[in-house]
Amino acid sequence: MIVATAGHVDHGKTLLVKALTGVDTDRLPEEKARGLSIELGYAFHDLGDGEQTGFIDVPGHERFVRTMVAGVCGTDVVLFVVAADDGPMPQTAEHLAILDLLGVERGLIVITKCDRVEPARVDEVTALIRAMTTDTTLAACTVVPVSAHSGVGIETLRAALLALKRSVPTRSHRGNFRLAVDRSFVLKGAGRVVTGTVFAGRVGVGDALCVAPGGGELRVRGIHAQNRPAAEAVSGLRCALNLSGAAVRDSDIARGQWIVGANAAFGTQRIDARIRVLAAEAGPLRSRAPVHVHVGAADTTGRVLPLAGTGVAPGEYALVQLQLDQPLHAVHGDRVILRDQSARRTVGGGVVLNPLPEERRTAREVRLRVATAMAHTADADALGALLADSAEGVDLARFAQARNLAPSEAAALFGQTPMATWGTPPALHAVAPARWQVLLDAVTSALAQLHAAEPAREGVGRAAIRAALVAPLPPALLDAVLDAAQTAGLLVLDHGLYRLPDHRAVRDPADERMWQRVRPLLDVPDSRVPVFSDLLTALKMPAPLLEGWLLKFVKQGALVRVSPKRYFLPAMIARQAACVRDLAASAADGRFTAADFRDRSGLGRNAVIEILEHFDATGLTRREGDSRVVLRR
Repeated sequence: MIVATAGHVDHGKTLLVKALTGVDTDRLPEEKARGLSIELGYAFHDLGDGEQTGFIDVPGHERFVRTMVAGVCGTDVVLFVVAADDGPMPQTAEHLAILDLLGVERGLIVITKCDRVEPARVDEVTALIRAMTTDTTLAACTVVPVSAHSGVGIETLRAALLALKRSVPTRSHRGNFRLAVDRSFVLKGAGRVVTGTVFAGRVGVGDALCVAPGGGELRVRGIHAQNRPAAEAVSGLRCALNLSGAAVRDSDIARGQWIVGANAAFGTQRIDARIRVLAAEAGPLRSRAPVHVHVGAADTTGRVLPLAGTGVAPGEYALVQLQLDQPLHAVHGDRVILRDQSARRTVGGGVVLNPLPEERRTAREVRLRVATAMAHTADADALGALLADSAEGVDLARFAQARNLAPSEAAALFGQTPMATWGTPPALHAVAPARWQVLLDAVTSALAQLHAAEPAREGVGRAAIRAALVAPLPPALLDAVLDAAQTAGLLVLDHGLYRLPDHRAVRDPADERMWQRVRPLLDVPDSRVPVFSDLLTALKMPAPLLEGWLLKFVKQGALVRVSPKRYFLPAMIARQAACVRDLAASAADGRFTAADFRDRSGLGRNAVIEILEHFDATGLTRREGDSRVVLRR
């Protein structure tokens, strides 16, 4: 169990932790001199159950609310401290609001300095606190009056903590490892050490980890969990990691960063979240309002963009996108706190729904639907909602990262979810089966319309099909649908052109007579295909007339125009495209030269150059100096 303190400055939080644990958590000289906590303080103690309980003492001064948020995130229990002599003060109210926004439900309200006041004053403060905590997550908490100086109530408080500990649920250790760094320092003889709360997963000595955001590889040299040497650390524990690796050498690891498993190593500058604006705010939180955004131990500035409406009224909930000035790491379910532009007061907070939303150019209503789907608590429900609503497919790797699914967890979820997939990991996408059938029907319907409009065409290219669709599809999705339709026998791919299985080109009589004259001249071995001047000689007609016929056959898909002097049957171009792919596949660096292609194809130099330039123009290849690479299938 991890216990954090909260409350106004100088209300006795540090002395209370010392009375419970015997540890003075004020460790800095400045803290000793000023008599107040500036940094997070830590203590571990056996409350009487034979286990170590971790305590985090947070500063109460308004200037250190950022540090307070870093301390209470991820804790199990809070000691909400109010001094009997002062009663509730400004940071009492702000800390209470933060705890409520963070969803902290288990805690004890501790009235300190009871030895300084009359019993009636304790009753008065108790009533005030009860009124303050109404309608918050701490409404049902027990009130325990104590005096850290005299020891009155300390044993009662210890017993109450043990009772609460029995009610803390056992945490799941699912997901990729994630530790929110709240301290980072170099220990002589050991090297870099970071401490923090483990939010998810598990890690063992020798495991490989990363820094997020920012990347950089790490390895775990040693672990202290709950203040003891350990072989592993799991979610729900405070721990210290002794780290080595490139990330330690190349950069300083600081509070606000995360130590994560490789599959969780990402940062983001856009977060979809469900937030609530505090009822005490004077007005709504307007669109594009500047705020400080706190997630875990991180703090950065950004702006709030409601996904519906122009603002969020006090006391209201809303789905928003947080656009951040600096990247931070977050996953679904992380809590977020929002403070005003000057970082003087807390204005709201909530929960992260999707840390990896699509680009801003996505329509607002689409972003709202995606955020609504990602609001589902269960991963299966969220994925099902996304699949049902997505027109262009769900990026499964992106979904797994956003939900912090370990690879085995993601594979299990995807395996039991009905969906049609395309691509290969990590670029694996999916749509709902019903949507997949709609896409197959749309492609075959578009192809039928193209055939009806131009019956003389042998077939059509991918670009023509995409243009004919009512709603154009992303290239990768269209390729996947065309492949699936071809596999299912719904269409035929013939020398680079798509057609329905029963389609046959029907030319008018004049076209057909001319085609029967041209085709035999070109249907010869590849190395003997005639050029335009040879066709003029053979067909004995004016050049403009012949060129008009040839271009007409190109439009019909019966010929491919490589250059003004060279026309080929599609089958020949398909053979040479396959030759180019084979050349690239057999080369160690994926590159080939014109000479390589000439030697493999047996064509003359001029034909080789013109065919390669045609492949460059159509996007099959790209020239890089004296060599070429293949760009697509």
